Amino acid sequence: MSESDAVLPTRCVPWDVAALSVHTVGALHRVIVSLDEVPPESGPDLVSAVGYYAPDVRFSPAVNEDRVDSAMEQAARRSDAQEAGRVLRDTWRALEPRLEAEPVDRVVLTRHGDRMLLTDFLVTRVVELVLHGLDLADALGREPWTGPAALDTVREVLFEGVDPVELERVLPGRAATAGAPLASLAAVRAVTGRAGSDVDRTALEAAGVRFLALG
Repeated sequence: MSESDAVLPTRCVPWDVAALSVHTVGALHRVIVSLDEVPPESGPDLVSAVGYYAPDVRFSPAVNEDRVDSAMEQAARRSDAQEAGRVLRDTWRALEPRLEAEPVDRVVLTRHGDRMLLTDFLVTRVVELVLHGLDLADALGREPWTGPAALDTVREVLFEGVDPVELERVLPGRAATAGAPLASLAAVRAVTGRAGSDVDRTALEAAGVRFLALG
């Protein structure tokens, strides 16, 4: 990115591209933080990837304010516009071998106090990266770079168990088509507030679509 790219506004007001990039990279770094802690041996029931997005204190005004301010402060201290990209590269290089070494039943504790299977926590990281990747692509005027596997993961979180016929009725042209996945990127945009138009939430919830609490 150039410096002129970094200061472009995003739909995630008041973040510009630089601040949203910091937040997005930080979503991945949270995995390293969780792995650095001692695995929780016992506690409340495990939280699923969908359950992680519960509309509770984690999205309260105070928590949201801290989330917004910390990203803006870190972005303001950047050495240059490409810093977030370098941090992302270095974070993934450090994280990938650690993930490969973890057992499939590894449990982590999130910053919100959720006990989660590492695999489920990683699903939430994919959701964060895909949705904010759309926000960044739109702000930069670029085509989204979401990979097929990542999009499939987000579709499963939002649309698992949804009747494809009913989904197509509520989201005509953006949902199921012959030989295509259940829901397209356009459908993901629609139910996460990234389509530029309102959707019939009541009808979509009746069809089984999951609306996540997003900060």
